[in-house]
Amino acid sequence: MAEENWHAGSTLPIAVQAVVCLGSAVAPARAFALSDSLEAPSYLGKLDPNVVWEALIGGIVICAFLVAIALWIHSSLRRTRRLQLRRNAFVSSAMNNLNQGIVMTDAQRRVMFCNDRYLEIYGLSRSDLWVNMTGSDILELRRQRGVLGVSDGEFYEKAASINGLITELPDGRAILVKYFVLPNGGSVATHLDVSEQRRLSRQLASTKQFLETLLDHVPACVAAKNIEDGRYIFANTAYERFWGFSRDHVVGKNARELFAPVSVASIEATDRAALNSPDGQFRNEFEVDRAGERRTVASIRIVVRDESNKPEFLMLVFEDITDRRSLSQELESTKKFLELVVDNIPVALIVEQVKDGRYLLANRSAETILNRRREEATGLTASDIFNAKEAKLIIARDEAAIRKRGMITEEHPISTKDGLRLFLTRRATVLSEAGEPQYLIKTHEDVTDRRQTESRMAHMAYHDGLTDLPNRAAFLQALTQMIEACEGTCEEFAVLCVDLDGLKEVNDVFGHALGDKLLIEVAQRLQDSARGGVVARLSGDEFGLIIDGKQPEAGLALARQLGEAVAREFQIDGRAVRAGVTTGMSIFPHNGADAASLLANAGAALFRAKQKSRGTIGLYQPEMDQQIRDRRVLHQDLSMAIKNGELSLAFQPQGAAGLSVDESEIIGFEALARWQHPVRGQVSPAEFIPIAEESGLIVEMGEWILREACREAASWPKPLQVAVNLSPAQFMHGDVVGLVHSILIETGLAPGRLELEITEGVLIEDFDRGLALLRRLKALGVRISMDDFGSGYSSLSYLQAFPFDKIKIDRAFIINLGRNPQSAAIVRAVIDLGHGLEMSIVAEGVETLDQLAFLAKEGCDGVQGYLLGKPLPIGKYAGLVGRAEAMELALKTG
Repeated sequence: MAEENWHAGSTLPIAVQAVVCLGSAVAPARAFALSDSLEAPSYLGKLDPNVVWEALIGGIVICAFLVAIALWIHSSLRRTRRLQLRRNAFVSSAMNNLNQGIVMTDAQRRVMFCNDRYLEIYGLSRSDLWVNMTGSDILELRRQRGVLGVSDGEFYEKAASINGLITELPDGRAILVKYFVLPNGGSVATHLDVSEQRRLSRQLASTKQFLETLLDHVPACVAAKNIEDGRYIFANTAYERFWGFSRDHVVGKNARELFAPVSVASIEATDRAALNSPDGQFRNEFEVDRAGERRTVASIRIVVRDESNKPEFLMLVFEDITDRRSLSQELESTKKFLELVVDNIPVALIVEQVKDGRYLLANRSAETILNRRREEATGLTASDIFNAKEAKLIIARDEAAIRKRGMITEEHPISTKDGLRLFLTRRATVLSEAGEPQYLIKTHEDVTDRRQTESRMAHMAYHDGLTDLPNRAAFLQALTQMIEACEGTCEEFAVLCVDLDGLKEVNDVFGHALGDKLLIEVAQRLQDSARGGVVARLSGDEFGLIIDGKQPEAGLALARQLGEAVAREFQIDGRAVRAGVTTGMSIFPHNGADAASLLANAGAALFRAKQKSRGTIGLYQPEMDQQIRDRRVLHQDLSMAIKNGELSLAFQPQGAAGLSVDESEIIGFEALARWQHPVRGQVSPAEFIPIAEESGLIVEMGEWILREACREAASWPKPLQVAVNLSPAQFMHGDVVGLVHSILIETGLAPGRLELEITEGVLIEDFDRGLALLRRLKALGVRISMDDFGSGYSSLSYLQAFPFDKIKIDRAFIINLGRNPQSAAIVRAVIDLGHGLEMSIVAEGVETLDQLAFLAKEGCDGVQGYLLGKPLPIGKYAGLVGRAEAMELALKTG
């Protein structure tokens, strides 16, 4: 304070000093001038001595004054400098204690200030910075340290946007960067660690999605509305089904905008009663008008309050009780209301107490299984209700579900009053607060009619739905049978591909309905002309026929008859319709020794015939297409590869995701087919698998792969899992469930060790049938995995429809990890999605340690790729499967 006071009053002492100096200078000088004993120097000439002395004295005074001013200015500058230093120290201290990183630059982009928090965020130190360092220099420094993955231009562009730039650091932290340009040309950038906020945001989004999904699966209608304006803010799926319009149509509107006046009056009266209720809850029954139909609903209204205990919104739950109003009048409590809801579930529901096995609850649908009224079953056990044999089996299955503490699904027959029926049974264990099994919930769904429908659908899989002719798959089977019958003989037969000319014109002029009728008429004429021969519809306007006899005479004669038959005018719906056919023909055994080759060659002949002229007949010539011949040769070789032992299996390890390869414990292998051609050498799977798919050989090949993989895995000392790919063709043709079951029994492999990998093609072809087959496969105890997840367009709907055990992330996303943030975000989202659905996540194509570390940190369950091991014969991984002796022998024998 004294120092400050000194600086504040320093001007007056300096002035006093100047005056004193002036006086001391004037007095002796004046005296000297007045002295008679002194004279002016001779070189001054005739100048008046007084004038000289006065000038000299004046100069001294001016000099003294200037010195005083200089001293005053110096003192002021020192004081200002001290104040500036104090201010800078204060500002620097304040900025260094912020929780955000701060970087300031001047108009030339030179770094003027960088606080400690910025250095701490990016792992830098003051010694890393230098004088006149620019913003680009500090970004390059961060890029070298691995804490910046974007270019300067992208950094400034995104950081200057409204949302700022999110930077992902290697340790998993997320930094929000915002960049502001100052009026003087300088800039300020803030860096805030938002890792926790992002984690909470993702957790909140996941929780919201889980709750919405949960409410969507509640069978009762659930909705919510704002109390302030009465507008709806949520509606579940049951609500949509009841009113017949989507939730998007509901949200944002009030009752007056949605419903009929009679419904509005009842709804608003019920809302008011709930708001006026002392406990914030109101139950009642009232009538509504739904599309002109009177419906009675049982409603529960609950007032939800905010933190200030002020009513915020109204939660409403209601159910259509029109058909059982007499029963609903007996409901006096929430328990009875919920029992009524359970009673109307279209599946049998039984709740059993774990500690003594007694039934606590059974709905009306369960009476069919229990063979008695549900009231009579309450308090009894399975032993009291069923015969000894059935009871023993039921109790064993119940105990298995309790031990698993999860969901167990299976199909089995149950004796009912209507005879033996097939039921789909689900058992789910409910745990107490202590984590111990308390209740067992069992649902039984009668699937007898569904399975019969599936059998009919299996028949339909080999027949065209419009013409009722055999389809392409059935035609190939018939061709194969014909080949087998003619092999080793001199008999010949022809394969005809017949293309209907003019169908497109008929569809364009008269419509597709008439075009479909034309196809039916054409199919009938082809059958009549074939005189009992095989006729099939191969595609939209293409038909296939098989004709035996001396060739090509018999085939050409039939082709001409077909042309004449179709050329006759059709009378359809009172309209005269004309059409024609173009035919391609191949001959066995000259143009092919297998079904696929014969059909493909007939198709090639048809293609050439159509190129030449519509309405003609084309015979296959070997020189038509060298590429087709080569492909057919490869197909023929492939058809013999299994019999000749040319196919083998390679196994690629699958490991638990660890931070390093050593930490990634091997948990199983994927079995992959390899073909060693005797002439071509190693044939790529990308070349022979499509041929197998197109020709139908994939069914036979898939059976061989599955059997060999299971046999090999059953011999491993360690009970590791083995994964096998199933083709959509295996689901469309043949009994894939029976095949898997028989192979498991044959090889002795435990079902839980087998994992079947499918692509969404299984469900795209025939969703309902594919879904049913997957459920039956899972009932065997095997694991089902969704392969190449993310590469399709409807994978999420399939995850909702079927509880897959595992999701395999497509390698395309793993390859780009570290290259762009989008892939990382997608992988992270898939991991969160899978875990939210209680499904394991495996990443394919892991080739670097950085990819492995990222997946491990994000909680990915498993990894597969060249980093862990390439697809090799299982002998190369003998140690991993527990064959230590085999490894020692191999080392000894060299």
